[in-house]
Amino acid sequence: MIPSAYPDKSEIARLTARMLLEIKAVHFNTREPFILASGLPSPTYIDCRKLISYPRIRSTLMDFLTVTVMRDAGFEAFDNIAGGETAGIPFAALVAERMALPMTYVRKKPKGYGRNARIEGVMTEGQRVLLVEDLTTDGGSKLSFVDAIRETGATCGHTAVIFYYGIFPETEKFLGDHGIRLHHLCTWWDVLAEAKTQAHFDAETLAEVENFLNAPREWQDAHKP
Repeated sequence: MIPSAYPDKSEIARLTARMLLEIKAVHFNTREPFILASGLPSPTYIDCRKLISYPRIRSTLMDFLTVTVMRDAGFEAFDNIAGGETAGIPFAALVAERMALPMTYVRKKPKGYGRNARIEGVMTEGQRVLLVEDLTTDGGSKLSFVDAIRETGATCGHTAVIFYYGIFPETEKFLGDHGIRLHHLCTWWDVLAEAKTQAHFDAETLAEVENFLNAPREWQDAHKP
């Protein structure tokens, strides 16, 4: 079923943050920072993959993501929904089901045998493809997936994620320069606001997380291992 009537963006953001906190997908640790894939420290970490194990929350968030994309991009804007390997695959399948569209997925790199494919499923020249992933930080990982889609002759001008860091101001310009528009449900600012409301963490931790969100690069430089 294609959703059409849901809360406005601010309420979607608040409810998404609440759900992520409820299933403990959000982790704050200011004393022993997490090390991200970039090798840089962070007092915050989010695990959107946990969502697939919570059917009620999963279903609600996929409704939210579908209606967000349709509101922002158009109701007939896409012909194919592609998931990025691996975290984006289940979410792409769920969005494709709601939009009644074909689903494909994009490998991080060619298989190395057989057809040596990066695209699995059927994607054809001229199709308008929506790339779905779980989250984005600075947008960098999206470009490889988008390039692989475009190499098929399809177009890809939109990516949709559940969670967007929202603390690196260059991200949306970076994606825009590559012809990609970002759609998302919530950011770290939404999570922080809801964490304060729900008192999920102590005041000292929340204050330090807010310091990080206000100046992430400076915080990382000061806390490098």
